[in-house]
Amino acid sequence: MSDATTPAPERAKKPGFVYALGRLVLTPLARGYYRPVVSGRHNVPKAGPVILASNHLSFIDSLAIPLCAPRRVQFLAKSSYFTGRGIRGWIVRTFFTSIGAVGVDRGAGHAAQAALDAGREILETESAFAIYPEGTRSLDGRLYKGRTGVAWLALTTGAVVVPVGLRGTDAMMPVGATLPKRSAVSVSFGEPIDVSRHGPATSGRARRQATDEIMAAIHSLSGQELANTYNESPPATTVEKFKAAVLRSERF
Repeated sequence: MSDATTPAPERAKKPGFVYALGRLVLTPLARGYYRPVVSGRHNVPKAGPVILASNHLSFIDSLAIPLCAPRRVQFLAKSSYFTGRGIRGWIVRTFFTSIGAVGVDRGAGHAAQAALDAGREILETESAFAIYPEGTRSLDGRLYKGRTGVAWLALTTGAVVVPVGLRGTDAMMPVGATLPKRSAVSVSFGEPIDVSRHGPATSGRARRQATDEIMAAIHSLSGQELANTYNESPPATTVEKFKAAVLRSERF
């Protein structure tokens, strides 16, 4: 039975005309002006389901990967980007549609599973799907532990995983910036990883081992300092802040 309080995510589908037009226009403009250093594009399979698992340093990451990848890429974005009204809402919705985003509600529990299900639907259309195993962007530049959703997706769909290492995107567009500035950025696509040898998706151990292998490959490409802990988003509501305070007090 579905959770009545969690809206169903938008049904995943292959990008259409708006995406094709956006990629055709944005790719040469962005790569010509910002001149990112791109390597390993040959590592991305030309066909079939593939997961691009990347570190996450900036909002601009979700543009850098689709614009530098050799094939069309879809990823998940906050559903609020697709529900705005008026001209501004239309512009934002059209932009995110043009770069292959699929709207979902963020969060834990049912919302998190709904996001994974949306990712699975994307992969089942034989598309490339970009995901950040850390869960949220790193505000201190370190690489955090990966959450096992990426392994669940790979093991459930049979998709290969291509690790992606981003460098410099946090300097190009820091938190709070409205537009990216010209800055040295590199996007590195690593060798594909077949995680099926770790076991079935139903095995927690298999998911953990597969995720750790993926994160090790990302680390070798990004060169970041390892945090050796999970990256937790700051609590947004009073209730969440209270829960966080209680959990911290229980750890000591």
